[in-house]
Amino acid sequence: MSIIAQHGEIFIILACLFGFFMAWGVGANDVANAMGTSVGSRAITIKQAIIIAVIFEFLGAWLAGGEVTDTVRKGIIDPALLTDTPQLLVYGMLAALLAAATWLLIASMKGWPVSTTHSIVGAIVGFAVAGLGAASVDWGAVGKIAASWVVSPLLSGTIAFGLFKTVQHLIFEARDPFAAAKRYVPVYIFLVGFVVAMVTLVKGLKHIGLDFSYTQSFLLSVVLGLIITGIGVLLERRVDYQKSAGDAFGYGGVERVFGVLMLFTACAMAFAHGSNDVANAVGPLAAIISVVQSGGAVEGASLVPWWVLVLGGGGIVFGLVTYGRKVIATVGTGITELTPSRGFAATLAAATTVVLASGTGLPISTTHTLVGAVLGVGLARGMSALNLRVIGTIAMSWLITLPAGAGLAILFFFMFKGMFG
Repeated sequence: MSIIAQHGEIFIILACLFGFFMAWGVGANDVANAMGTSVGSRAITIKQAIIIAVIFEFLGAWLAGGEVTDTVRKGIIDPALLTDTPQLLVYGMLAALLAAATWLLIASMKGWPVSTTHSIVGAIVGFAVAGLGAASVDWGAVGKIAASWVVSPLLSGTIAFGLFKTVQHLIFEARDPFAAAKRYVPVYIFLVGFVVAMVTLVKGLKHIGLDFSYTQSFLLSVVLGLIITGIGVLLERRVDYQKSAGDAFGYGGVERVFGVLMLFTACAMAFAHGSNDVANAVGPLAAIISVVQSGGAVEGASLVPWWVLVLGGGGIVFGLVTYGRKVIATVGTGITELTPSRGFAATLAAATTVVLASGTGLPISTTHTLVGAVLGVGLARGMSALNLRVIGTIAMSWLITLPAGAGLAILFFFMFKGMFG
């Protein structure tokens, strides 16, 4: 206990610094999931993407980031094992934050879209093995997370493939794409409205006193989807479907409609991402603050002070503004060539996968989900539409993430143990 009493203030200062560094990494690397397709398809500019992401990522982190977070994210180790040695939890969480943030910095510099969730999970596994032994890790929980490497991209890729095929068949292959767009776009508007509402409600607005069950969220989303469809149909009637001189098939005007729809899906993905992944930065930080302020008591869950969510949201925004472009370029243009209709199918498929996973408790990664969706859209046009070299590099970076996080965490854990005794 004396170590925590002696160095408590230093621990909290270090935790805030490393927590901000980790949130910076989330912003620099992970926000490309929400914005990469919109920028890659030229539906919006990089500047507009940054403005949208800044607003919705921050709102997601602050409003729906959650007041209470698990002391050890994803139930990888039992906090009860650390009751007699709370200082090990502090060293471990500091090491995990610094290790995951360092790996995200390396990945962002290389332009690799990696999972922030898997970075922090790998780091916590590393600290647990170093500090408590391999038996302390719930390898079943780690296995579930590893399984999501396959499940997330497969599920979102399949949905994106199907969605884009319907767009292609119903609209672009029709005799008159304009008339077909007028007929079928309301259906896509409903899907967007429904999924946007579902993502927002399922990710939880407990922080502002709105806590709906999954069924309530579903019914509310259907109603909101129908309202948004009504507004969309009224706006659509104003769209002047004129063929331009260089657009023989009349696809340009149809693509513009999908560009508008992409704005909604991008906002939903940014909000969902901010609410979900801010926990990767603030969870370990809240655990350290809780242990220090309680004088060494280790609890299963810790209350997140409001200023910690603001720190996390601010870090995400700062990371995106300073370094987000590289990973946005990889997701948006590196894997396959995107147009607004292809980007729309990919983003909506990723958002749908997030909703399905939240409902069924599947542990998924937003990064893997979106990359899988972009792959699905590319495959709908044939293997030649995919850049296999970029895909190979991304797959390699995914495989390295867990062991890289674990290795760095072990190194930093022993460094903190040596420094503070």
